[in-house]
Amino acid sequence: MEQKIYFDNGSTSWPKAPGVASSMSKLLESGAFNINRGNYEGAYELESQVLLTRMQLAKLFHAPDSRCVVFTPGITYSLNYLIKGLLKPGDHVLVSSLEHNAVMRPLEQLTLQNIHYTMIPAETDGTTHPESVTKLIRHNTKAVIMLHASNVCGTILPIREIGDICRRHHLFFAVDTAQSAGSVDIDMQKCNIDFLAFTGHKGLLGPQGIGGFLVSEALNHDLTPLIAGGTGSQSDSLLMPDHLPDKYESGTLNLPGIIGLHAALTYLEETGIPAIHQKKMDLTRHFLENIQAIPQAHIAGKKTLQDRLSVVSLDFPEYDNAQIAFALEQDYGIMTRVGLHCAPMAHQALHTMPQGTVRFAFSHFNTIEEIDHCIAGLRELFSV
Repeated sequence: MEQKIYFDNGSTSWPKAPGVASSMSKLLESGAFNINRGNYEGAYELESQVLLTRMQLAKLFHAPDSRCVVFTPGITYSLNYLIKGLLKPGDHVLVSSLEHNAVMRPLEQLTLQNIHYTMIPAETDGTTHPESVTKLIRHNTKAVIMLHASNVCGTILPIREIGDICRRHHLFFAVDTAQSAGSVDIDMQKCNIDFLAFTGHKGLLGPQGIGGFLVSEALNHDLTPLIAGGTGSQSDSLLMPDHLPDKYESGTLNLPGIIGLHAALTYLEETGIPAIHQKKMDLTRHFLENIQAIPQAHIAGKKTLQDRLSVVSLDFPEYDNAQIAFALEQDYGIMTRVGLHCAPMAHQALHTMPQGTVRFAFSHFNTIEEIDHCIAGLRELFSV
């Protein structure tokens, strides 16, 4: 099959934004210096580009200051920095019923240390009601941790309303934006977000291996650095610096990744996130409208565009989902992701355990013609 169609953007975006690869290559070939260490012109120039990238992220997420932007190897690291750096024995947290294992596995580890969590209930399409959060708050609840949009079904959670609840009850609010960053506007201040975790390689259209978080002043005061080491600052002390972002950035940063992310963010600024989102949702609408004419395919999650992103999961109850995904790739050149998507709790909420689903996640680089090719392939598979 010569034609290859990539519908696995929920895992990682491809193609990347124009300029990402060339900017990383240029850095590695012309001067892969180190910042906060080298006292020479090339290092200072690179440091200014890193600062500019922090400023882009602060602007993107409506943060008060670029110093609150911390780089990590990825969003899983960011969430572990939060969970294991904040929670202490006796603490309790609330999480959504759609969480990724990047949240669930660290929390499950901490249950051995008398740290507990409660899952906020969700309907079978992923809908989560803010009022259900209030009922679950305990005297020892310290935070609410939740993803902004499901990586399984694309359902968007009401983070602004839940952020208001957290503020009224003096809880920290942490949001995983793995699927939503680069697709919809996210305002840390309006949503009362204390910890916003992001990854560079999905909707932000950057390379793998770079992510980070933005942290509020209040949470930063209570958060212990999970990793300690050299920062290039206050090297006379055996203690970690207490100022941002150095407090959490031990060791050498992934500078090629940051420079690639800078190029991607510049592309997003120039193209416009609203325009990108509109294209993705137009593709999603076309897919949803046509897939409902195939009776063998069941949509896991919302069947309309309301409160959802361009991530669509299909279950084929009378068939092996893995075989459907294999046939789509082998016979029609369509790349998807099949299984549980590292989110078994979400599949329980969506009633797609244990078989999982075949996930289609669209990019604005995809086309209506590619959607039509996929629909035609599914029709042919099922003789519809």
